[in-house]
Amino acid sequence: MCTRVLWPDANGSVIVGRNMDFHMDLLTNLWKMPRGIERKDGANGKLTWTSKYGSVIATAFDLIATDGMNEEGLAGHILWLAESNYGKPEESDLQLSQSVWLQYYLDNFATVAEAVEWTTENDVRIAQLFDPTGHMVPTLHLALNDATGDSAIIEYTDGKADVYHSRDYKVMTNSPTFDKQLELVKEIDGLGGEKPLPGSTLASDRFARASYYVEHQVQPKNQLQAMAAMFSIIRNAAQPFRTPEPGKPDASQTIWQVVADMTNKRYAFESTTRPNIVWVDFEKMSFKEGTEILKLDLISKLSLEGGLAGDCSHKFEAVGELGLDLVETGRQALEFVARKQDEFAQLAKGLKALKPSLAG
Repeated sequence: MCTRVLWPDANGSVIVGRNMDFHMDLLTNLWKMPRGIERKDGANGKLTWTSKYGSVIATAFDLIATDGMNEEGLAGHILWLAESNYGKPEESDLQLSQSVWLQYYLDNFATVAEAVEWTTENDVRIAQLFDPTGHMVPTLHLALNDATGDSAIIEYTDGKADVYHSRDYKVMTNSPTFDKQLELVKEIDGLGGEKPLPGSTLASDRFARASYYVEHQVQPKNQLQAMAAMFSIIRNAAQPFRTPEPGKPDASQTIWQVVADMTNKRYAFESTTRPNIVWVDFEKMSFKEGTEILKLDLISKLSLEGGLAGDCSHKFEAVGELGLDLVETGRQALEFVARKQDEFAQLAKGLKALKPSLAG
């Protein structure tokens, strides 16, 4: 599920691209989040905050930020990692639900260094969600990058955060874990080894191809060339439409792609199921505290004839209090079910045990 590529030296600009690979449409829209929003951790309630920075996010079902960038040029990307193991957080632990994991970083930090410092000092634990689409518990990792070209990968494989922090960490895909990906890519010709560049959709092969092509880029003359080059790289790492592989969301078709210029604050979105590319220029938007939360409706308006295309900075619309309440209710429902998964499992087990006697 997904590929993320960072190009930190695109002729003075820092460019990032990512693919979203999934087995079904996530009904993604773009949202503008202003400063000053009060939020909760979605877990045990010990962590609350007010957003320090505004952001533009790409959501899943309008409930969860899966990708985005804030007004300081910090961008984040949620990807699938089957090896993730968040452990069982204690009630006393500082926790973040997966529903607000990325949003917390976009709300609070201007740089990767700040985000890494907070993560390591606070030993934050991640509370998993329940996935209503496939009855699978999401296993995710997080990539962060900023306008200085800095980068970090955050993975949980033993209950605690493994943080890989370096400007050299330009690519992230899925399995295996990031440390193993770094070793595998050294075997590839042009990246330290002798093996030919692989061409399959395996996450390790996508990691190798993205790493190779970002390291062999010609310097662009302008932003247009820089963003076009990044779209070319992530399209090369995209996955074609095909029969989904059961139980493997990371082995699914690419449903959308994002390219962002973190230096000049431009965020571009391309769907593989809807035809037009749209983008947002942050300088044309207001993130001031007190301004409205706005949504760019890509589901119904990113159509072939007369649909959204190009610069959509001024085409975001308010959803109203009722719409925001519905979104919040949906997110809280996911978080509630996640917190009660053990109880639901025991209930299901009990009902299963009662079934023979009921049938008799």
